[in-house]
Amino acid sequence: MRALILMLTLISFATSDQYTFLINKYNKEMELEAKIIANIATLATKGEIKLFIPNISKVEKKVYSKIFTLVDKCEKSNFVFVKKNIKIDPKCLNNKRLFFTNNYKKLLNKDIYFGAFFWSKSRPNIVFIKNRLRTKKILLPKSYNKFIEDF
Repeated sequence: MRALILMLTLISFATSDQYTFLINKYNKEMELEAKIIANIATLATKGEIKLFIPNISKVEKKVYSKIFTLVDKCEKSNFVFVKKNIKIDPKCLNNKRLFFTNNYKKLLNKDIYFGAFFWSKSRPNIVFIKNRLRTKKILLPKSYNKFIEDF
């Protein structure tokens, strides 16, 4: 009897990954983030958005691929959303790509970013740098004026 229970337990553990779709965690914050980034990218770029997120996770890929055309290399993109502390490949740096981040300090310290979307005290925050918007010739609607900072 013990052997039968042990065998059934082992079989259920071996096949349990087939049923994990029933308990996948729904990440509302990530979906909200993706929608906000989609809105910003649509305003900032012309034409189809080809998004590159360095070191993207499987969950992020699943959420962002519903909204964007994801590319696997920075050179193929026109919008780059840097979410982690990584060093950007110099081949990727040019005026054709727009860089956005989720880190306010990174936004202030690196001129390649024209804006940031980040969470602070469980609230979403959006910040754009005025002179970088002008340099990259990005025109935002007046409703975004409250998010533009002049440094």
